[in-house]
Amino acid sequence: MKEITEIKKIGKGLRYSLYLDGEFFGVYEAEILARHCLKSGQKFDEKFFEQLKVENGDYACFNRGLSLLEKSMKSEKILRDFLQGKGYPKESITKAIDKLKEYGYIDDENFCESYINSYRFSKSKKKLKFDLLSKGIGQELIDKKIEELFDEGDERENLLNLAQKYMKNKEFDLKNKQKFYNHFASKGYDYSLILNVWEELENDRN
Repeated sequence: MKEITEIKKIGKGLRYSLYLDGEFFGVYEAEILARHCLKSGQKFDEKFFEQLKVENGDYACFNRGLSLLEKSMKSEKILRDFLQGKGYPKESITKAIDKLKEYGYIDDENFCESYINSYRFSKSKKKLKFDLLSKGIGQELIDKKIEELFDEGDERENLLNLAQKYMKNKEFDLKNKQKFYNHFASKGYDYSLILNVWEELENDRN
């Protein structure tokens, strides 16, 4: 049996340091301690405290994930990486993500669509695909959403708008042409399209 010798509040939050037999046992959420009506002087076997640790980890992990998602939409991979980086146990992370999916807070299809809509006018299709793949979205879903959300000609129109802003007050010389190409190639636009847009802008200027 182990005895709770102290429950010490941490700062102004809702977390407490728990001490068993005079030794620090971990940081626990107020909700978890309240569920079991825990207080100093109580004694329980080691199995109880091990279960308490798991319950506390699951609760804290879920709340941390929920707090992140309340700020902005995230993919499952982004959330999983974030929680792993905070040191939560793998089992707690899996439970948290499953629950957040069930509640509708994680939906990779909605995330994919929202991301494309947010950046479709400032990023090429190739760059969007690369970004979404790095965020854990599947290739099939990405291709499906890009096909749904991009009309034929959107890629060229987007590049033309960006290029007009880029070339404002710049000369159409060889040096700027190379910079123009490098700039938009780094954003994932194809060489032929970049060249085509450059020539259109150059002709319009002349």
